Amino acid sequence: MDRNQAWDILNEYTKNPALIRHAQCVEASMVYYAKLLNEDALLWGLAGLLHDFDYERWPDETGHTVEGAKILRAHDCDEEVIGAIMAHTPWHLDDFPRDRPIRKTLFAVDELSGFIYAAALVRPSQLAGLTSKSVIKKLKQRSFAAAVSREDINEGTQLLNLPLAEHATHCITAIQGIATDLGLEA
Repeated sequence: MDRNQAWDILNEYTKNPALIRHAQCVEASMVYYAKLLNEDALLWGLAGLLHDFDYERWPDETGHTVEGAKILRAHDCDEEVIGAIMAHTPWHLDDFPRDRPIRKTLFAVDELSGFIYAAALVRPSQLAGLTSKSVIKKLKQRSFAAAVSREDINEGTQLLNLPLAEHATHCITAIQGIATDLGLEA
């Protein structure tokens, strides 16, 4: 599967523009980390782009990622991508533990990338000049982007064995690279 095929699948199953932008943010973070860790950037990017593509149709634990995995297998998607997607939810950890770099990283960047996007939306300069310090400060405000799991962000940071500030800086840098695609240019 190439990126264009993944993009088509994402857009076939996901109609909410916010979910598409979230997928783009997670993809950018995954590609950034793949390059940082000398991993396959296409493979990691596909995992990020497709991690929630089935969520609108199957938003619960009996369907999300399970139905998506069937669809991805029918499109000859790499099993490494499918395994990472399965591992990003808490429901399938017995079969898909977060024991590989791609699985750890997808889980680690998912919530944080969404939070960074939300933080950029409320800034006059949007992504320009956004720092990990300001993201961490916003994380402490429980009422801001309340649906974002701070626990998952902390767990992901621990999985990567990085300080939160460094992890946030990586994700910010990655997402700043697609600011035009996201419509987040100051």
